[in-house]
Amino acid sequence: MTARGIIVGAPRSGAGKTSVTIGLLRALARRGLRVRGAKSGPDYIDPGFHEAATSLAGVNLDSWAMAPSLLNALAGRAADDADIVVLESAMGLFDGIPGQPGRSGAASDLAALYGIPTLLVLDVSGQSTTVAAVAKGFATYRPDVRIAGVVLNRLGSERHRRLCAEAIEAIGLPVVGAIERDPTLTMPERHLGLVQAGEHDDLIAFIDRMADMAERSIDLDRVIELAAPLAPQTGDFTCALPPPGQRIALAQDRAFTFLYPHVARHWRDAGAEIVPFSPLADEGPAPDCDVCWLPGGYPELHAGALASSANFRSRMTAFAAQKPVHGECGGYMVLGEALEDADGVTHKMLGLLSHATSFAKRKMNLGYRQARLLADCPLGRTGDTIRGHEFHYARVITPGNDEALAELADGQGNPLGSAGGRRGHVSGSFFHAIARAHA
Repeated sequence: MTARGIIVGAPRSGAGKTSVTIGLLRALARRGLRVRGAKSGPDYIDPGFHEAATSLAGVNLDSWAMAPSLLNALAGRAADDADIVVLESAMGLFDGIPGQPGRSGAASDLAALYGIPTLLVLDVSGQSTTVAAVAKGFATYRPDVRIAGVVLNRLGSERHRRLCAEAIEAIGLPVVGAIERDPTLTMPERHLGLVQAGEHDDLIAFIDRMADMAERSIDLDRVIELAAPLAPQTGDFTCALPPPGQRIALAQDRAFTFLYPHVARHWRDAGAEIVPFSPLADEGPAPDCDVCWLPGGYPELHAGALASSANFRSRMTAFAAQKPVHGECGGYMVLGEALEDADGVTHKMLGLLSHATSFAKRKMNLGYRQARLLADCPLGRTGDTIRGHEFHYARVITPGNDEALAELADGQGNPLGSAGGRRGHVSGSFFHAIARAHA
């Protein structure tokens, strides 16, 4: 039996999708179902909550960044060992970028491609019967995207619930959930989104509160009934990022957390071994590893600790003298000469590249990116095109004198100029890699 799937979507970020998704995942798992969470688009944080709620690794499904064959392979693998897949939309259900049909990055692409119905979460605070107009717009906007039911979120009273529910049901959509306003269920956020799952001291208790909410406020039997079979066409992993080495030293702690689950899984499936180390614990890469990878994360919150980690610094320097080192976003910041924190204090970083970055002088950079590599590096070979994204507030304040790593374009192919740096065995950029553009 293949898994059944359902999408949790909304008109916008902040409507309560993640809370509903986590609550559903945990509540369905409590029933003895094998449940897997998935996330549309580029997101490192929510898959961590999905895994904590279900004990099954989450997965990103990105219709823009992933070639159709890779998208199908990942969706098929997610469905193979699950009873139900709950797929959480990024931003609004239809939010993507203009371009090739079905490859906008929006969750609606996945709804249409796989025939998965959508559970629409509506934040009804400050309105009542008007929510029916919103729901009707969603139900008719794309004929190939089916809105199967509505969850009302942040209700103020029983009368509020009745007004909203009656208006929505009058247009033919079932209301399968009604959640009262409860500030204790608000998920804490910071500048790159939610505070990560691993940073909640009472994570399981928090997830169980979400499940309690789902059990009392959502008709779980109806949700299971609304879900449809998830049966993607056969795919393959030829466009997955290949492992950059046989033994990969991976920085992994509260400062370095952003590695996509599908990337790590493919590295392991291809026979590579991931050897984690913690820069915040003053650890460095194991000398017998073939490559060192510094992922993104929040080094700007831990700049002082990183600057004082002498063993980390010396071992990184020794490793980089002989073997490849690559840094993405936060990792790229740490590879530079210096990092200015939010308070304007400058901290010495590794100095393996010559740029300097600042989190005090912030500017948000957000969007899909295509990177054409200008040299061999752990991401690929010279001339390869890698699809990914940028999302950061830090910026380069001293460009340095290193050679550029890649030529960047946005998701629609508009040139953005050269990016990143490379010197000797060391490379890095603000770009987060998701998949190869083509085999």
